Amino acid sequence: MPENQIGYNNREDLVRELQLRLADEIVDVELDRSHYDIAIDSALNKYRQLSSGAVEEAVIFIQTQPGVTEYTLPNEVIEVQRLYRRGVGSNSGTGSNFDPFDVAFNNMYLLNAGQIGGRIFGSEYNFLWNRNTKVLQILRNIKVDEEVAVGVHNFIPEKILLGDIYAGKWLSDWSLAQSKLILGEARSKYMGGIPGAGGNIVLNGEAMKQEGQAEMESLIMAVHNMEEGNSPLGFVIG
Repeated sequence: MPENQIGYNNREDLVRELQLRLADEIVDVELDRSHYDIAIDSALNKYRQLSSGAVEEAVIFIQTQPGVTEYTLPNEVIEVQRLYRRGVGSNSGTGSNFDPFDVAFNNMYLLNAGQIGGRIFGSEYNFLWNRNTKVLQILRNIKVDEEVAVGVHNFIPEKILLGDIYAGKWLSDWSLAQSKLILGEARSKYMGGIPGAGGNIVLNGEAMKQEGQAEMESLIMAVHNMEEGNSPLGFVIG
């Protein structure tokens, strides 16, 4: 971890710290880069599952297209809260395409600027959201191009979490515990030890697994106690 950096600049900095905390270069640590990546991915997944500190509120914009009701949002979006229309009666149409909700929206906008009604007056769209496919379905017959503001909850990107003073430390500790589990699993395959000049060398595989598991349980409790910077009564997944 650089001296002028509170968290980590990137994943490479974290991998290097994990290697040093496992005493690599002093003893032979049987982990490759792919093992460290799995450990860090495990930490990110668990943190996003447990902590409100992994989630932020944001607004994104989509451009509607005539006749299109389904739109795919970015992968980091996990929940859609509301869809705000930015046009004023632009979807009302005429003749057989007349839409009374859009006309109501237009009238309310002109008569009560800054006090527009909600969905019933057309200022918002009703929708269905599939968090697995990331598909947003607007429950209206879209007739024109229009920019729509989408209020969402989305995952904070990895780079920002790693640089956070609280989340970065938690992710580092969980990655270390996961690395110990992987290393302990590998070493426990040699229960009888490895032949050496002075006899069998007994490896500490079981001890490392127990240590890693105990550290994980402690880290989960730290999230429940909000020690890693999340907010009480905030947005929690799981």
